[in-house]
Amino acid sequence: METTAELDDSEMENENIENRFNLIDEPWIPVADIGRVSLKEIFSNPELRALGGNPVQKIAITKLLLAIAQAAATPSDDDEWEFMGWQGLADKCLSYLEQWRDRFYLYGEKPFLQMPAVVKAEVKTLGVLSPEVSTGNTTVLTQSQNERALTDAEKAITLVMQMGFGLSGKKTDNSVVLTPNYLGKQNDKGKPASGKAGVAVGHMGLLHSFWLGESIVQSLWLNLFTREDITELPMYQTLGTAPWEQMPTGEDDPIANALRESLIGRLVPLGKFCLLAERGIHYTDGIAHAGYLEGKADPSASVDFTQKKPKALWVNPDKRPWRELTSLLQFIEVGKSSGFDTPQLRLTLRRIRHCCDQFALWSGGLRVSSNAGEQYASGNDDYVQSELWLYADTLGTLFLEQIKHEMTKLDGIKNLLWGAVIRYFRQLSDIDKSGSGKSQPFAANQGDKASNLFWQLCERNAQELINACDEGEENAVERLRLRRIFTNYALQTFDQLCPNTSARQMDAWAQTRPNFDKYLKAD
Repeated sequence: METTAELDDSEMENENIENRFNLIDEPWIPVADIGRVSLKEIFSNPELRALGGNPVQKIAITKLLLAIAQAAATPSDDDEWEFMGWQGLADKCLSYLEQWRDRFYLYGEKPFLQMPAVVKAEVKTLGVLSPEVSTGNTTVLTQSQNERALTDAEKAITLVMQMGFGLSGKKTDNSVVLTPNYLGKQNDKGKPASGKAGVAVGHMGLLHSFWLGESIVQSLWLNLFTREDITELPMYQTLGTAPWEQMPTGEDDPIANALRESLIGRLVPLGKFCLLAERGIHYTDGIAHAGYLEGKADPSASVDFTQKKPKALWVNPDKRPWRELTSLLQFIEVGKSSGFDTPQLRLTLRRIRHCCDQFALWSGGLRVSSNAGEQYASGNDDYVQSELWLYADTLGTLFLEQIKHEMTKLDGIKNLLWGAVIRYFRQLSDIDKSGSGKSQPFAANQGDKASNLFWQLCERNAQELINACDEGEENAVERLRLRRIFTNYALQTFDQLCPNTSARQMDAWAQTRPNFDKYLKAD
């Protein structure tokens, strides 16, 4: 009778006889308003507007596409970048994919981004790799949380996500070590350690940002680094070789060490060594890249390295990315040498402004929690993303100062609303009428609820606010109009959470309803 391990080995041996499901030809990449497309279609169809899927899928696929673009067509400087254009980039990427066609099979002798040697690792169901899927003894709340069989297209996306976004935990089989005498997968007791979090997710979920153009291929062109840019990346001063061209043999061999130091090696970091199986996936920790606390981060992540302890910009479902615009773009300020730095935005903006009248800033990610080394998404954790369109001729210091001013004022409105809601519920309660500071949990929860609802309403007009932060009398009038809209949102939120049907409620409502007259006056 065959053992489970022997059966799995046999399955993979049969599966690897034939090369099949080539990612260049097969549709697997989700595209907004279209469905799934192939790698060839990404670079040959300029009408594909934007990637689809959840924010983490978008980031992982964007990083893969950028790695292909950097391997195929890294220009020497801005002039060569401009001369090449997005059409030239697309042509070079198509030629590159054709050259390396045999390395893009999902199954076969050299499966894409996979390590056949990890077949010894325990087979796990693919559901354990998705934070939104319930596995083990996790409670199932909705039908979408149920684990189901994945198509080859979905398996390909899951595989790409594991390269940088694999979550930490005990599900990773770190008993399999490919580099002799490598100790990076052992705990203090010499036993297999829990899996490490992917460098693209970090401890709580790093926020990633990219420029967007009018199509996917133009967006890749906008985010492409030149060789001059790479010399300005102290973390990754070499372009490197794409891992599908030359896969490492283990966690700490010369190829793995070279990937740690290169730009392409960070775009596709091979954080997990994986091998797809008939009934799931074999996977173990792969290359251990340095995190932001060790002085390295993805170019698309925002980190302040000027502080004694580096500080990262994390995904925050309570503070959507559009509210982080001033932090993401503060490098525009003349003489500004501190604060969050996003090389993906900073190093490319100068030429983008010269070539494009309008472009968008996309930011997103997944917030995660952790307990005893196990990462998961629960409670208030969620995916977040925002897309804001900017004009090249207005993007400067004065624009940024106006945005800061309006956001500060808007945050003040939120604070007034939060305080008013708490006072309303305190006044209705016999507890803590003295205002001693021992607020009721219910009142505090309602205040937080009011803040979240207010920001959700304001997000509807985020793009209008950005557009109105240019100079000129017309924009000043527009900002006053938006302030009236935002105060209406605040009052609607207060009235929704603080009823005034009974006499007691009416009295508390009248005494605590906020006044925003000062905010509505012109600066």
